Amino acid sequence: MSGKGRLLLNEPMSRHTSWRVGGAADRLYIPGDGEDLAHFLAGLPHGEPVHFVGLGSNLLVRDGGVRGTVILLHGSALNTLRMEGDRIYAEAGVTCAKLARFAARQHRHGAEFFAGIPGTVGGALAMNAGCYGNETWDVVRQVITIDRRGIFHQRSQVDLEIGYRHVSLPREEWFVAAWFELPAGKATEAEAKIKELLAKRLQTQPLHLPNAGSVFRNPEGDHAARLIQSCGLKGYRIGGAEVSPKHANFIVNTGTATAKDIEALIAHIQAEVLRQTGVALQREVRIIGEAA
Repeated sequence: MSGKGRLLLNEPMSRHTSWRVGGAADRLYIPGDGEDLAHFLAGLPHGEPVHFVGLGSNLLVRDGGVRGTVILLHGSALNTLRMEGDRIYAEAGVTCAKLARFAARQHRHGAEFFAGIPGTVGGALAMNAGCYGNETWDVVRQVITIDRRGIFHQRSQVDLEIGYRHVSLPREEWFVAAWFELPAGKATEAEAKIKELLAKRLQTQPLHLPNAGSVFRNPEGDHAARLIQSCGLKGYRIGGAEVSPKHANFIVNTGTATAKDIEALIAHIQAEVLRQTGVALQREVRIIGEAA
């Protein structure tokens, strides 16, 4: 086990979000390991707001920053990835891309889609992330969570309410690890599929500019991108934030965007799509913090 974690004060969240915007967190903690995280959480003052962040790829932090404490799992020591019997054990700080490649090398099938999710295992578990017709919880068997008092819990699907881009955990409880159950297969086939998915992603998504992945959930039987495009919003800008001309469900930071620009653009898209099509788009992106 590693030593203590790192505590940073007034840490700019623009360094830890894929949109590259956001004010400072009062405190940002990078845990040394699970035990260290438990000790840290147990020692926090009662009522202190706590936010868990992975790669910051599905997250908009407002320009005024975040009160309380942000626990940063990406880059922390919570990054164990190993085989346990015929299951894969992955901690919350492991990136989804790394999980996909590891599963392929272990001759396991069904984790290839994780290569297309620009986040961590913790984030994927929390929102039932998915792409190309697959979802995280299709392959999860059990999870470990931690609560506000630093107590670990082992949970399975029956303990949780799981839906499309939604998982309900008890309040002030967060994912720290999971066991994935995947059928055996050929490594070469899984690796070829990962390659194919990444090529498709490169072709269809604006990966050259800071973005947060899909901004809106797909309404049942339709695609958010199609609706946004049909409303003539591709390329629409507010400040430095733009609806990507490449993929209408992506908002990109063209270089000068603030969180305020992005949030205003999200609201404008929702209002326009509702006005023109009658569909109320639901955000997939989490918004935290205070306005400047």
